[in-house]
Formats: sequence, structure tokens, C-alpha cells
Amino acid sequence: MELTAKDRDLLALLSENARMPVATLARKLSLSRTTIQARLERLERCGVIAGYGVRLSDAYTSGLVRAHILITLVPKALTPVTAALSRLEAVTTLHSVSGSFDLIAIIAAPSINELDRLIDEIGDIEGVERTQSMIVLSTRIMR
Repeated sequence: MELTAKDRDLLALLSENARMPVATLARKLSLSRTTIQARLERLERCGVIAGYGVRLSDAYTSGLVRAHILITLVPKALTPVTAALSRLEAVTTLHSVSGSFDLIAIIAAPSINELDRLIDEIGDIEGVERTQSMIVLSTRIMR
């Protein structure tokens, strides 16, 4: 199933709070309540939304290109870089880590081109000294 940018925005909002009222979703996405309800029903019917809490179907997530981006920061850049990364909806998880890198961002994109663009965007954030990317080929264990 081909998702629009508004579909992905809707999924991102539901990932934050799956119980968000339709009226609130409509207001945040600048769409009508009827349009949001229709999109939700379509996403459910097509199997993109497998349940609420939001659990995305394997068919949808297997189509995403995922990567772990290891990030080294310049001194005292953690707060602004974290804020910038939190605004990127493709960043699904951000870990602060020990070692030669400061952060690991886990990102998901609908295509390799979009992943490439996101990696460049992360590298351009002020305070990011360098990045190293590892594309996930498959998931062997997930609990």
C-alpha cells in the first residue's frame, strides 16, 4: 500500500498517543474529522494499522528501510541536537551511549533515497561532528 505524507503524519501522531481524539488529529493535521476517520478506516482495512497502541503491521514495517545512525557531537551540543532530532519523525528511537559515539538514532524511511536524505539532514544539524550509518538488513530477534 502506498502511504501519503499525511498518512505518515497521522501514524506518527498515533504512535505518540493512540488514544488521541479524531478531532485533535484533524486539527493537528489541518484536515476534516471525516477525512481523518476515513484515513483511519482505510489504514485499518489495508492492514497498516494492526491494532491500537499503535502496532504497525509487518507488511508495512518490512517495507521501511531502517538504519542505526551513530552520532558524535561537539562539546555541549547534546540538548540542541536532541531537540533537532526529536523534530524528525523518521527518528523512532534516540539512545545516549558510552564509547566513541554520543548518540545512536534509529530511523525508518519509506525508501533508500529518503534514508539517504535523512542521513544528510542529521549530519547537517549544528552540533553534529560526524555520523556513521548502519542499514538494518534483517531483524533476527525482536522481543
